Amino acid sequence: MSYKNVVLVDKEDREVGVMEKLEAHQKGLLHRAFSIFIFNDNDEMLLQKRALGKYHSGGLWTNTCCSHPGENEAILEAGKRRLLEEMNYTSHLETSFSFIYKVDLDNGLTEHELDHVLIGRSNSNPILNPEEASDYKWISIDAVIKDISENEGDYTFWFKLILKDYRNKLEKSLNILHESL
Repeated sequence: MSYKNVVLVDKEDREVGVMEKLEAHQKGLLHRAFSIFIFNDNDEMLLQKRALGKYHSGGLWTNTCCSHPGENEAILEAGKRRLLEEMNYTSHLETSFSFIYKVDLDNGLTEHELDHVLIGRSNSNPILNPEEASDYKWISIDAVIKDISENEGDYTFWFKLILKDYRNKLEKSLNILHESL
Protein backbone atom coordinates (compact mmCIF):
# COMPACT_ATOMS: atom_id res chain seq x y z
CA MET A 1 0.00 0.00 0.00
CA SER A 2 1.58 3.26 -1.10
CA TYR A 3 0.69 6.48 0.65
CA LYS A 4 0.15 9.43 -1.70
CA ASN A 5 0.42 12.17 0.93
CA VAL A 6 3.25 13.36 3.15
CA VAL A 7 2.99 15.00 6.54
CA LEU A 8 4.22 18.59 6.47
CA VAL A 9 6.08 19.62 9.64
CA ASP A 10 7.90 22.55 11.19
CA LYS A 11 11.56 22.36 12.29
CA GLU A 12 10.49 20.86 15.65
CA ASP A 13 8.64 18.02 13.84
CA ARG A 14 5.19 19.38 14.71
CA GLU A 15 2.60 18.58 12.07
CA VAL A 16 1.43 21.63 10.11
CA GLY A 17 -0.53 19.92 7.33
CA VAL A 18 -0.74 17.16 4.77
CA MET A 19 0.03 17.40 1.05
CA GLU A 20 0.23 15.12 -1.97
CA LYS A 21 3.78 13.72 -2.11
CA LEU A 22 4.77 14.97 -5.56
CA GLU A 23 3.38 18.46 -4.90
CA ALA A 24 5.34 18.71 -1.64
CA HIS A 25 8.52 17.79 -3.52
CA GLN A 26 7.73 20.26 -6.32
CA LYS A 27 7.24 23.06 -3.76
CA GLY A 28 10.18 21.98 -1.58
CA LEU A 29 8.11 21.97 1.61
CA LEU A 30 9.49 20.45 4.81
CA HIS A 31 7.94 17.06 5.49
CA ARG A 32 8.50 14.02 7.68
CA ALA A 33 10.55 11.11 6.33
CA PHE A 34 12.64 8.19 7.53
CA SER A 35 15.78 6.35 6.46
CA ILE A 36 16.37 2.78 7.62
CA PHE A 37 19.79 1.20 8.14
CA ILE A 38 19.89 -2.57 8.66
CA PHE A 39 23.19 -4.07 9.83
CA ASN A 40 24.24 -7.74 9.95
CA ASP A 41 26.39 -9.47 12.58
CA ASN A 42 29.51 -8.40 10.64
CA ASP A 43 28.44 -4.74 11.02
CA GLU A 44 27.83 -4.50 7.29
CA MET A 45 24.88 -2.39 6.22
CA LEU A 46 22.30 -3.52 3.71
CA LEU A 47 22.14 -1.13 0.76
CA GLN A 48 19.57 -1.05 -1.99
CA LYS A 49 19.90 0.26 -5.52
CA ARG A 50 16.79 2.31 -6.21
CA ALA A 51 14.69 1.11 -9.15
CA LEU A 52 15.16 3.15 -12.33
CA GLY A 53 11.43 3.97 -12.39
CA LYS A 54 11.46 5.84 -9.05
CA TYR A 55 10.26 9.45 -9.32
CA HIS A 56 13.70 10.65 -8.22
CA SER A 57 17.18 9.23 -7.61
CA GLY A 58 16.46 6.10 -9.69
CA GLY A 59 19.41 3.77 -10.19
CA LEU A 60 21.35 5.16 -7.22
CA TRP A 61 22.61 3.21 -4.21
CA THR A 62 21.22 4.18 -0.83
CA ASN A 63 20.52 2.87 2.66
CA THR A 64 18.25 -0.12 3.20
CA CYS A 65 14.93 1.71 2.84
CA CYS A 66 13.58 5.29 2.78
CA SER A 67 10.08 6.68 2.71
CA HIS A 68 7.48 8.87 4.39
CA PRO A 69 5.03 7.97 7.15
CA GLY A 70 1.37 8.32 6.35
CA GLU A 71 -0.97 10.64 8.15
CA ASN A 72 -1.42 9.51 11.78
CA GLU A 73 1.21 6.77 11.28
CA ALA A 74 4.05 6.38 13.80
CA ILE A 75 7.58 6.50 12.37
CA LEU A 76 8.55 3.00 13.55
CA GLU A 77 5.32 1.47 12.19
CA ALA A 78 5.83 3.26 8.87
CA GLY A 79 9.41 1.98 8.75
CA LYS A 80 8.31 -1.60 9.33
CA ARG A 81 5.58 -1.24 6.67
CA ARG A 82 7.93 0.14 4.03
CA LEU A 83 10.70 -2.35 4.81
CA LEU A 84 8.21 -5.12 4.11
CA GLU A 85 6.84 -3.42 0.96
CA GLU A 86 10.23 -2.57 -0.57
CA MET A 87 12.43 -5.44 0.56
CA ASN A 88 9.98 -8.13 1.76
CA TYR A 89 11.88 -7.85 5.01
CA THR A 90 11.18 -7.62 8.72
CA SER A 91 13.43 -6.38 11.49
CA HIS A 92 13.07 -4.83 14.90
CA LEU A 93 13.72 -1.10 14.39
CA GLU A 94 14.88 1.55 16.82
CA THR A 95 15.06 5.31 16.43
CA SER A 96 18.63 6.57 16.14
CA PHE A 97 18.49 10.33 15.43
CA SER A 98 16.85 12.88 13.14
CA PHE A 99 18.06 15.79 11.04
CA ILE A 100 16.80 18.26 8.43
CA TYR A 101 18.19 18.55 4.93
CA LYS A 102 17.22 20.27 1.69
CA VAL A 103 18.55 19.53 -1.78
CA ASP A 104 17.40 20.35 -5.30
CA LEU A 105 17.23 17.22 -7.43
CA ASP A 106 17.92 17.10 -11.16
CA ASN A 107 14.27 16.68 -12.17
CA GLY A 108 12.78 19.90 -10.78
CA LEU A 109 11.98 18.33 -7.41
CA THR A 110 13.32 19.38 -4.02
CA GLU A 111 13.89 17.06 -1.10
CA HIS A 112 13.25 19.03 2.10
CA GLU A 113 12.87 16.49 4.84
CA LEU A 114 12.99 16.06 8.56
CA ASP A 115 14.52 12.61 8.29
CA HIS A 116 14.24 10.12 11.17
CA VAL A 117 17.07 7.58 10.98
CA LEU A 118 16.00 4.10 12.09
CA ILE A 119 18.38 1.24 12.76
CA GLY A 120 17.89 -2.53 12.88
CA ARG A 121 19.77 -5.80 12.74
CA SER A 122 19.31 -8.86 10.56
CA ASN A 123 21.40 -11.42 8.70
CA SER A 124 18.71 -12.26 6.12
CA ASN A 125 18.88 -11.24 2.50
CA PRO A 126 15.92 -9.29 1.12
CA ILE A 127 13.52 -10.26 -1.65
CA LEU A 128 13.34 -7.04 -3.64
CA ASN A 129 10.15 -5.42 -4.90
CA PRO A 130 11.34 -4.56 -8.46
CA GLU A 131 9.25 -1.37 -8.49
CA GLU A 132 11.29 -0.12 -5.53
CA ALA A 133 14.79 -1.63 -5.78
CA SER A 134 16.83 -3.29 -8.50
CA ASP A 135 19.74 -4.68 -6.46
CA TYR A 136 21.17 -4.94 -2.96
CA LYS A 137 24.52 -5.50 -1.27
CA TRP A 138 26.01 -5.82 2.21
CA ILE A 139 28.95 -3.47 2.79
CA SER A 140 30.91 -2.03 5.71
CA ILE A 141 30.71 1.66 6.53
CA ASP A 142 34.41 2.11 5.71
CA ALA A 143 34.06 0.33 2.35
CA VAL A 144 31.02 2.35 1.28
CA ILE A 145 32.68 5.64 2.29
CA LYS A 146 35.71 4.66 0.18
CA ASP A 147 33.42 3.80 -2.77
CA ILE A 148 31.54 7.09 -2.38
CA SER A 149 34.86 8.97 -2.59
CA GLU A 150 35.55 7.23 -5.92
CA ASN A 151 31.97 7.06 -7.29
CA GLU A 152 30.05 9.88 -5.61
CA GLY A 153 27.43 10.07 -8.37
CA ASP A 154 26.33 6.48 -7.70
CA TYR A 155 24.76 7.32 -4.30
CA THR A 156 21.76 9.30 -3.10
CA PHE A 157 22.30 12.72 -1.55
CA TRP A 158 20.76 11.88 1.84
CA PHE A 159 22.75 8.67 2.20
CA LYS A 160 26.03 10.50 1.54
CA LEU A 161 24.98 13.24 3.96
CA ILE A 162 24.18 10.76 6.74
CA LEU A 163 27.54 9.01 6.35
CA LYS A 164 29.47 12.29 6.12
CA ASP A 165 27.79 14.35 8.84
CA TYR A 166 26.22 11.77 11.14
CA ARG A 167 28.48 8.71 10.96
CA ASN A 168 29.32 9.03 14.67
CA LYS A 169 25.62 9.00 15.63
CA LEU A 170 24.99 5.99 13.39
CA GLU A 171 27.92 4.07 14.87
CA LYS A 172 26.88 5.02 18.42
CA SER A 173 23.41 3.60 17.72
CA LEU A 174 24.98 0.46 16.28
CA ASN A 175 27.02 0.02 19.49
CA ILE A 176 23.89 0.46 21.62
CA LEU A 177 22.14 -2.12 19.42
CA HIS A 178 25.04 -4.55 20.06
CA GLU A 179 24.69 -4.06 23.81
CA SER A 180 20.94 -4.70 23.78
CA LEU A 181 21.32 -8.13 22.14
